[in-house]
Amino acid sequence: MRLTRYSDYSLRVLIYLALKPDRLSSIREIAESYDISETHLMKVVQGLGHLGYVTTLRGRGGGLKLARAPDDIRVGDVVRQTEEDMALVDCFIEGSACAITAPCRLRHVLRQALEAFLAVLDQYTLADLLRSKSKALKASLGLTLAG
Repeated sequence: MRLTRYSDYSLRVLIYLALKPDRLSSIREIAESYDISETHLMKVVQGLGHLGYVTTLRGRGGGLKLARAPDDIRVGDVVRQTEEDMALVDCFIEGSACAITAPCRLRHVLRQALEAFLAVLDQYTLADLLRSKSKALKASLGLTLAG
């Protein structure tokens, strides 16, 4: 399984904002820190806002910040809400046709694997991702002194 770029960027935005809890951030600075497209990031931030993870303030002096405490943001929830399709194979999709769907055990095994994957992600919060690594993360993103 591979997460989409949308989920990857969503998690990156949340990590960035969690590293700067006392300051508003801009899409531009986040994009520059990660060297990723501002256009993609705008869509991601808009989605995170609709999901209630990010608060955006428009206008001069505006920006974005976390809408919830990092301890209240579960990684598994973010992935479930940002992935469009968690169907590992076509037979996970309602109404799909496969000649061996009825006797096939692969579907069951893959569903168990997906549930295990998500169960591991559910064990971690955004705060867990920062514990003992926030200085290194800040340095990697150029946030050491100014951030």
